[in-house]
Amino acid sequence: MTFRRIADSDLPFLARLYASTRTEELAAAPWSEEQKATFLAMQFMAQHAHYQQYYPAADWLVTVRAGADIGRLYIERWPREHRIIDIAFLPEHRGSGLGGALMRDLLDEAAAAGKSVSVHVEKFNPAMRLYRRLGFLTEEDKGVNDLMRWRGPVQGTTLT
Repeated sequence: MTFRRIADSDLPFLARLYASTRTEELAAAPWSEEQKATFLAMQFMAQHAHYQQYYPAADWLVTVRAGADIGRLYIERWPREHRIIDIAFLPEHRGSGLGGALMRDLLDEAAAAGKSVSVHVEKFNPAMRLYRRLGFLTEEDKGVNDLMRWRGPVQGTTLT
Protein backbone atom coordinates (compact mmCIF):
# COMPACT_ATOMS: atom_id res chain seq x y z
CA MET A 1 0.00 0.00 0.00
CA THR A 2 1.04 3.54 -0.66
CA PHE A 3 -0.57 6.82 0.28
CA ARG A 4 -1.11 10.21 -1.27
CA ARG A 5 -2.63 13.38 0.07
CA ILE A 6 -6.25 13.92 -0.85
CA ALA A 7 -7.16 16.55 -3.41
CA ASP A 8 -10.50 18.08 -4.35
CA SER A 9 -10.57 15.67 -7.29
CA ASP A 10 -10.72 12.79 -4.75
CA LEU A 11 -14.01 13.92 -3.22
CA PRO A 12 -16.20 11.71 -5.48
CA PHE A 13 -14.09 8.65 -4.57
CA LEU A 14 -14.13 9.56 -0.88
CA ALA A 15 -17.92 10.08 -0.97
CA ARG A 16 -18.35 6.65 -2.62
CA LEU A 17 -16.06 5.09 -0.02
CA TYR A 18 -18.02 6.74 2.80
CA ALA A 19 -21.31 5.51 1.33
CA SER A 20 -19.92 1.96 1.17
CA THR A 21 -19.37 2.05 4.95
CA ARG A 22 -23.04 2.86 5.56
CA THR A 23 -24.68 0.32 3.19
CA GLU A 24 -25.69 -2.20 5.85
CA GLU A 25 -26.94 0.49 8.19
CA LEU A 26 -29.21 2.01 5.53
CA ALA A 27 -30.43 -1.28 4.05
CA ALA A 28 -33.50 -1.30 6.29
CA ALA A 29 -34.32 2.38 5.83
CA PRO A 30 -37.65 2.83 4.02
CA TRP A 31 -36.11 5.29 1.54
CA SER A 32 -35.69 5.16 -2.19
CA GLU A 33 -32.18 4.70 -3.57
CA GLU A 34 -32.24 8.38 -4.56
CA GLN A 35 -33.14 9.42 -1.01
CA LYS A 36 -30.37 7.24 0.40
CA ALA A 37 -27.85 8.71 -2.06
CA THR A 38 -28.88 12.26 -1.14
CA PHE A 39 -28.64 11.48 2.57
CA LEU A 40 -25.21 9.85 2.16
CA ALA A 41 -23.88 12.77 0.11
CA MET A 42 -25.00 15.23 2.81
CA GLN A 43 -23.56 13.07 5.59
CA PHE A 44 -20.24 12.71 3.77
CA MET A 45 -19.90 16.46 3.27
CA ALA A 46 -20.83 17.12 6.93
CA GLN A 47 -18.26 14.56 8.12
CA HIS A 48 -15.60 15.90 5.77
CA ALA A 49 -16.16 19.49 6.95
CA HIS A 50 -16.16 18.39 10.61
CA TYR A 51 -12.90 16.48 10.25
CA GLN A 52 -11.22 19.37 8.42
CA GLN A 53 -12.35 21.84 11.09
CA TYR A 54 -11.46 19.83 14.20
CA TYR A 55 -8.28 18.16 12.94
CA PRO A 56 -6.61 20.94 10.92
CA ALA A 57 -3.09 19.50 11.04
CA ALA A 58 -4.08 15.94 10.10
CA ASP A 59 -2.69 13.92 7.23
CA TRP A 60 -5.60 13.32 4.83
CA LEU A 61 -4.51 10.33 2.76
CA VAL A 62 -5.94 8.13 0.03
CA THR A 63 -4.79 4.53 0.37
CA VAL A 64 -3.54 3.10 -2.94
CA ARG A 65 -2.78 -0.50 -3.87
CA ALA A 66 -1.54 -1.66 -7.27
CA GLY A 67 -2.29 1.79 -8.65
CA ALA A 68 -5.94 1.81 -7.55
CA ASP A 69 -7.54 3.93 -4.84
CA ILE A 70 -8.85 1.49 -2.23
CA GLY A 71 -9.38 3.49 0.95
CA ARG A 72 -8.57 6.40 3.17
CA LEU A 73 -6.42 7.05 6.22
CA TYR A 74 -6.92 10.22 8.21
CA ILE A 75 -4.47 10.64 11.08
CA GLU A 76 -3.30 13.51 13.26
CA ARG A 77 0.00 13.24 15.08
CA TRP A 78 -0.17 15.23 18.29
CA PRO A 79 2.80 15.72 20.65
CA ARG A 80 1.69 12.94 23.03
CA GLU A 81 -0.44 10.69 20.86
CA HIS A 82 -1.50 9.81 17.37
CA ARG A 83 -5.23 10.12 16.70
CA ILE A 84 -6.60 7.89 14.00
CA ILE A 85 -9.48 9.94 12.69
CA ASP A 86 -10.63 7.42 10.13
CA ILE A 87 -9.57 4.30 8.30
CA ALA A 88 -11.81 2.84 5.63
CA PHE A 89 -11.44 0.47 2.70
CA LEU A 90 -13.73 -0.28 -0.22
CA PRO A 91 -15.79 -3.44 0.46
CA GLU A 92 -13.71 -5.66 -1.82
CA HIS A 93 -10.60 -4.84 0.24
CA ARG A 94 -12.10 -5.39 3.70
CA GLY A 95 -11.33 -8.54 5.64
CA SER A 96 -8.16 -9.24 3.66
CA GLY A 97 -5.65 -8.26 6.35
CA LEU A 98 -4.86 -4.82 4.92
CA GLY A 99 -6.40 -3.01 7.88
CA GLY A 100 -4.43 -5.11 10.34
CA ALA A 101 -1.19 -4.54 8.46
CA LEU A 102 -1.82 -0.80 8.31
CA MET A 103 -2.69 -0.66 12.01
CA ARG A 104 0.46 -2.57 12.99
CA ASP A 105 2.55 -0.10 10.97
CA LEU A 106 0.82 2.84 12.67
CA LEU A 107 1.35 1.29 16.10
CA ASP A 108 5.01 0.61 15.34
CA GLU A 109 5.43 4.25 14.30
CA ALA A 110 3.75 5.50 17.50
CA ALA A 111 5.75 3.13 19.71
CA ALA A 112 9.01 4.33 18.13
CA ALA A 113 7.97 7.90 18.99
CA GLY A 114 6.91 6.90 22.52
CA LYS A 115 3.28 7.83 21.86
CA SER A 116 -0.11 6.26 22.43
CA VAL A 117 -2.70 5.85 19.67
CA SER A 118 -6.37 6.73 20.05
CA VAL A 119 -9.40 6.16 17.84
CA HIS A 120 -13.18 6.52 18.12
CA VAL A 121 -14.86 3.26 17.11
CA GLU A 122 -18.57 2.61 16.67
CA LYS A 123 -19.60 -0.07 19.14
CA PHE A 124 -20.88 -2.41 16.42
CA ASN A 125 -18.03 -1.85 13.97
CA PRO A 126 -16.49 -5.23 13.01
CA ALA A 127 -13.04 -3.56 13.27
CA MET A 128 -13.55 -3.44 17.06
CA ARG A 129 -12.26 -7.04 17.21
CA LEU A 130 -9.04 -6.00 15.44
CA TYR A 131 -8.49 -3.05 17.76
CA ARG A 132 -8.94 -5.27 20.81
CA ARG A 133 -6.56 -7.92 19.40
CA LEU A 134 -3.96 -5.18 18.90
CA GLY A 135 -4.25 -4.10 22.53
CA PHE A 136 -6.61 -1.12 22.36
CA LEU A 137 -8.70 -0.61 25.48
CA THR A 138 -11.91 1.36 25.82
CA GLU A 139 -11.04 4.56 27.61
CA GLU A 140 -14.39 6.33 27.39
CA ASP A 141 -17.92 5.38 26.40
CA LYS A 142 -19.14 8.13 24.05
CA GLY A 143 -22.58 6.64 23.41
CA VAL A 144 -22.54 5.29 19.85
CA ASN A 145 -18.72 5.26 19.86
CA ASP A 146 -16.01 4.19 22.26
CA LEU A 147 -12.82 6.19 22.57
CA MET A 148 -10.16 3.50 22.48
CA ARG A 149 -6.47 3.86 23.28
CA TRP A 150 -3.37 1.81 22.67
CA ARG A 151 -0.55 2.60 25.05
CA GLY A 152 2.17 0.46 23.54
CA PRO A 153 3.12 -3.18 23.57
CA VAL A 154 3.55 -4.93 26.87
CA GLN A 155 7.24 -5.60 27.39
CA GLY A 156 8.21 -8.84 25.72
CA THR A 157 5.29 -8.98 23.30
CA THR A 158 5.07 -8.28 19.61
CA LEU A 159 2.25 -6.93 17.47
CA THR A 160 0.61 -9.77 15.54
